[in-house]
Amino acid sequence: MQTEKRVVLITGGGSGIGAAIAAHHANLGDQVIVVGRRASTLARITEATGAEALIGDAADLSTWAGWLQTINDRYGRLDVLVNCAGVMTLGNAEETSLADWQTSLNGNLNTAFISTKAAIPLLRQSQGNIVYIASIASLAAGPDVCSYVTTKHAVIGLMRSVAKDFGPYGVRANAICPGWVKTPMADEEMQPIMQHFGYSLDEAYQYVTKDTPLKRPATPAEIAAISGFLSSPAASIITGATIVADGGSTIVDVPTIAFDQLPSV
Repeated sequence: MQTEKRVVLITGGGSGIGAAIAAHHANLGDQVIVVGRRASTLARITEATGAEALIGDAADLSTWAGWLQTINDRYGRLDVLVNCAGVMTLGNAEETSLADWQTSLNGNLNTAFISTKAAIPLLRQSQGNIVYIASIASLAAGPDVCSYVTTKHAVIGLMRSVAKDFGPYGVRANAICPGWVKTPMADEEMQPIMQHFGYSLDEAYQYVTKDTPLKRPATPAEIAAISGFLSSPAASIITGATIVADGGSTIVDVPTIAFDQLPSV
């Protein structure tokens, strides 16, 4: 059981999963810090949860120096880092521009690495932990998302390296691999489905999850609960783990889906 107020920092905490994780920890009574580049977005989260907002680019190590000084001055500790910032760019290896490739590297991998690098000294002091919000794209490839798949695969490698190197200091690192989650970013990804079939947003989500065992997307709150568990004392022996939260989609034997679609005899 969690018995003390902790200091929790969330990158990409302004919307979607990050905002839900901020709300989860605020409800636990933790001191929540959300960081990001969009002040107006973060302002809504601070108003809703009482979190503190730090504005800037989490992929910039010099920005982190100022943030960590602020955290040290105000709270004297950091217990949890949640690396939730991420971006989506489209295209296969031939089509992906170098600019989009760099966008994915910066938004998905560099941000996670630099945030980890900056926060490790404080996390070693507190024997804290890191949660990486990865993706089922960290485990398998979707169509025409080469840079996203590549960088999300790399996030798992980063997590495992951190778990191995800093476990002896009491620092834990784990990753969550969500499937479809009803977030603003996923809503945008539903647009081609909606336009092609004339579906509503809910119908589009039903369509993309129809072959998963649970036949629905996750809510941000469900992913936030997993993050909260992994960063809690209840998970004190878990490190280097990849928790798949995809409604069962990655356990499905794709070549046999056709048999599910046969008419009943």
